[in-house]
Amino acid sequence: MEQPGSHDATATAEGVNRRSLLAGVGGLLAAGGAGALVSPAAAEAVRPERDPRVEALLARMTVEEKLGQLQLVGTEDAARAALATGRLGGVFSVVGAAKLNALQRVAVEGTRLRIPLIFGLDVIHGYTTNFPIPLAQGASFDPAVAGADATVSAREARRGGIHWTYAPMMDVTHEPRWGRIAEGSGEDPFLAARMAVAKVRGYQGDDIASPDRLAACAKHFVAYGGAEGGRDYNTVDVSLQRLHNLYLPPFKASVEAGVATVMASFNTISGVPAHGNGYVLHDVLKGAYGFRGFVVSDYTGVEELILHGLAGDGADAAAAALPAGVDMEMVSTNYVRYGARLLAERRITREQIDDAVRRILLVKVKLGLFERPYVDEAGEVKAPSPAALAASRQAAGRCMVLLKNDGPVLPLAKSVGSVAVVGPLGAATYDLNGTWAGLGTGAGTTPPVTVVDGIKAAVPGATVTYTAGCTVDGTDTSGFAAAQQAARAAEATVVVVGETAAMSGEAAARSTIDLPGVQEQLVAAIEETGKPFVVVLVNGRPLTIPALHDTAPAILEAWAPGVQGGHAIADVLFGAVNPGGKLPVSFPRAVGQVPIYYNHENTGRPADPANKYTSKYLDLASGPLYEFGHGLSYTTFRIDGLRLSATRMPARGGRIEVSARVTNTGARAGDEVVQLYLRDPVASIVQPVRRLRGFERVTLAAGAAKTVSFTLTPEDVGFYDNAAKFRVEPGEIQVYVGNSSAATLTASFTVT
Repeated sequence: MEQPGSHDATATAEGVNRRSLLAGVGGLLAAGGAGALVSPAAAEAVRPERDPRVEALLARMTVEEKLGQLQLVGTEDAARAALATGRLGGVFSVVGAAKLNALQRVAVEGTRLRIPLIFGLDVIHGYTTNFPIPLAQGASFDPAVAGADATVSAREARRGGIHWTYAPMMDVTHEPRWGRIAEGSGEDPFLAARMAVAKVRGYQGDDIASPDRLAACAKHFVAYGGAEGGRDYNTVDVSLQRLHNLYLPPFKASVEAGVATVMASFNTISGVPAHGNGYVLHDVLKGAYGFRGFVVSDYTGVEELILHGLAGDGADAAAAALPAGVDMEMVSTNYVRYGARLLAERRITREQIDDAVRRILLVKVKLGLFERPYVDEAGEVKAPSPAALAASRQAAGRCMVLLKNDGPVLPLAKSVGSVAVVGPLGAATYDLNGTWAGLGTGAGTTPPVTVVDGIKAAVPGATVTYTAGCTVDGTDTSGFAAAQQAARAAEATVVVVGETAAMSGEAAARSTIDLPGVQEQLVAAIEETGKPFVVVLVNGRPLTIPALHDTAPAILEAWAPGVQGGHAIADVLFGAVNPGGKLPVSFPRAVGQVPIYYNHENTGRPADPANKYTSKYLDLASGPLYEFGHGLSYTTFRIDGLRLSATRMPARGGRIEVSARVTNTGARAGDEVVQLYLRDPVASIVQPVRRLRGFERVTLAAGAAKTVSFTLTPEDVGFYDNAAKFRVEPGEIQVYVGNSSAATLTASFTVT
């Protein structure tokens, strides 16, 4: 029987399992509570592998001990209480090798079956050494940046006793108001998938049992980035084709890369909360994708099925979540509390319990916890190493995006005699780390290098002053005069504005995404001095900055750059690093444009300035302020010579090589990101105007050139339809190659 995600070049709508689809998406209620019906083929597919040690343990375990393995708690006290009854599978958010060893000792030496605990933590973009936020890493268009972060983070965290990270987050989003946009790679599923796979491999390596590796967790499954209004935890109403074409691809790629665990999302998906949605967790993830690891709930996610309205009480919640595919319950205790009763009432089955326990124990086996349950406390990493700091600094430089550079103003001359640093974030420390930072041992006591200090180190012969001018979100403008005075006295001024770390991340939605407070007015005040200046943005989301674009001669998007942020910003400002990052998300002109994204579908009346009766605003120009893929350099590039290896691609097994030549036409070395987009202009499901299907970041010396090639297959031109069936349809495919989503170099081929 055809499963969601299967490939069929003829792509008729008839092969879809109707019963499974309706059960998952419609949320059918079984007589004993919420439960997802699944197809026999999907049920067969979800069986995990067998391991002799795991099977022997399962044969010895009582029901209560099995349910205990499904429990994850977040404090030492809760862990000790659960261990006293032998009913605990893991602990999260407890940090410190000694603390974790002590808890592990109770589990391994004080419980009947001596099953080790798994220790988890939100290692999102660093443990002891903080790297740029994930959105910034997406801007690098370089999967090696994400891989470097994950590799360093895994080494530090595992040596501190952590086994498991709740990362990478791969939620694609078109919603800049959503604070958690900072944790993902932006608006494109292809870019998100490439970055997610690199991070999974960086965390896990070839063997997660290694003392320098972690089990990764693909989150949040699924469509969390579609939260209505950009409000965290909010409803998502999504069609099956958009679910499979936009939100699921990074997860599918991560499963193929061997990700060990997956976390369910807080949101509903077409009326069914993810924690009780058997279609996405059971049929798609464990069935069609063949995921063999375990699914963990998000924080109290099972309990929240009650407030969602899917469950009447905790027993209902457990009866919905476990059959749907949630294996481990975080914080709330419905599995442990009601599992035995639900089993007796036949609302859950022994096979469902065993499947969940088996998956969890298999991950523990693969982590090597049975052989090496403890960590060497002497090896705990309590401060960043020089190598880790260097890696963080290099990553931050590769993540920065030069949005504007009239003049050009940048790079600043290293011979400059005086520099005024102005703005509330010019001397900021922990705000440079951004959201989800400082959780690891030593991270909270290692403040990032400030922009002021970074500039002082870059130009030691210059006089460098600092004047805040205002606070990030205050209304007091009394500091403007001092800021103007400092700018007038200096040869160059660097204005550092943006958001605090707390303004993005979880539970940090903003209804407007302008520069907070009076920072925009501060930039205007500096512009009034007539002295040269540049603006550096420190932020965790796209901002609406049309006034800044009009006022500032140069704008550098630094994001939240991490522990070496000040040095990395100075590297770019003074030309030690030539910026090569590109925007992983569109910057709107105004919040009223949201959602605005490059890979949109055309309407029957696309925007036309000459025709009122087309899709646009009366009071705003069409399109974003800065498009997806935009980013400037201190040199110039030409992309030409577009060639296709063939003009026809068979729908089954076809391949076409696309190549183009990129030349550095400027006077200095630099990076360009060559980007490949496709468009299917006529299809049975209306397709986006463009879809990213390839990119390569190239470093070229002045005058040098390189031919960049991409391989296209039917996987690249196909799409999922409204029955979740993959289709590859005959017809023309348009190819665009350039350095942003506005690329104009084009060719075409035909799918046959």
